[in-house]
Amino acid sequence: MPRAVVIGGGIGGLSSGIALRRNGWDVTVLERAPKIDPVGSGLAIAANALKALDTLDLGDHLRKLSRIQGQVGIRRGNGRWLVRTTPDAAQARYGDSVVVTLRATLMEVLADALGADRLRLGVGVSGVDAGEGIVRTHEGDLRADLIVAADGIHSKVRQALFPEHPGPVYSGVSAWRGLIPRGDLDVQSTESWGRGLVFGVAPLADDLVYVYATDVLPAGTTFGDEREELLRRFGDWHEPIPALLRAADPGMIKRNDVYSFDTPLPAFHRGKVALVGDAAHAMTPNLGQGACQAIEDAVVLAHMVGGGGLSAYTAARLGRTSKVVRQSRRICGMTKIRNPVAVRLRDLGMSLAARTMPDMMLRSMDEVLSWRPPA
Repeated sequence: MPRAVVIGGGIGGLSSGIALRRNGWDVTVLERAPKIDPVGSGLAIAANALKALDTLDLGDHLRKLSRIQGQVGIRRGNGRWLVRTTPDAAQARYGDSVVVTLRATLMEVLADALGADRLRLGVGVSGVDAGEGIVRTHEGDLRADLIVAADGIHSKVRQALFPEHPGPVYSGVSAWRGLIPRGDLDVQSTESWGRGLVFGVAPLADDLVYVYATDVLPAGTTFGDEREELLRRFGDWHEPIPALLRAADPGMIKRNDVYSFDTPLPAFHRGKVALVGDAAHAMTPNLGQGACQAIEDAVVLAHMVGGGGLSAYTAARLGRTSKVVRQSRRICGMTKIRNPVAVRLRDLGMSLAARTMPDMMLRSMDEVLSWRPPA
């Protein structure tokens, strides 16, 4: 039985371990943290990722979680719609809509599917030998027929294999994320844009609401009270945004600067090592595809490595993920516009396009969401 060692116990690493096990590999997943402690609050699992999860027999489990309902799309800060659609329209077009859930929930589902006996916590990796298939840890060396580097946006494995690559660059925006009790508020999924500002709302199960926001800030900016900063920016926007922020526990609001790739890697493999997820193609969150593309990677890698090998994996994933990264960065650039005239032109263009092409929002996502896993 061929042996695989996966470096990193995040979404991409756990998905890779599950997919490889289902394809006959003996798998060990190494995670340097002493426990699985997911970063972030909520995430979207779109139609393409649900199809990938179907190949792992996990899609239906996730579909039972909180689904987006009602009108969805982009609004102005005053609540006026710029472009919108419905989950039913997405369901009809792609065979699935979008599930929004806690990152912790997805991680728990993946960890259970992998099996506790395949996940080694508290094991740090100091290096790899891509040619020989050796993973060096403080507990000793591990030999593998395949090494999967799922060690995140600041991947040490990627840096060692592709030292000439510039790595992730600052996108120019900082992002807040938080979980807020819904209470008796009427909350529906929406994303609202202003002058360099974005605020998103997504109801979750158990009467929780996932909120996220971005603003154009210098990298490394710090604030004493993140909730107060959000109220200062969004306190006069349409409801339920101000009400949600007033109800928020300041300790549940987190912020981080957003980094992504500006330059694609030349390949997603070298020797016996394959890169997946943010280690391979870090992207801004504007398409909600970071986790989705990592799950796609895992399924395609497990399919390709037994046939065409890692060159086939690179051929299948590099072009697609590079397009998704560019599309995410383009949308990020649109949200960063601050000049009042440019903002009005942006909003007018989106409104006119939506009126002349009612399904514009979905059409713009066709290439991303219509993906199907390899047979």
